[in-house]
Amino acid sequence: MSHKHRAIIEKVFAHPIATNVDWKKLQHTLEHFGATIEVSNSNKAKIFFKDQELVLGLPHHGHELADKADITQLRHFLETVGLTPDAV
Repeated sequence: MSHKHRAIIEKVFAHPIATNVDWKKLQHTLEHFGATIEVSNSNKAKIFFKDQELVLGLPHHGHELADKADITQLRHFLETVGLTPDAV
């Protein structure tokens, strides 16, 4: 695992909630840890990891996830599958 992957996971769990999580970097990080990601034409990403599924709305302009509710949902999903800063 590279330092970049760890930094992305730490950013998702940062306090206060980060509103500038780069989607492409997050996608590569999750895939590195074994997640499967399907992006639909309606700009939604389905993330499959350890028998769990999360659907996120992707940014229309730019490449950063900026919605605090989406980041919080992602954080809870990663906690459920055991992918936390302490675990990586």
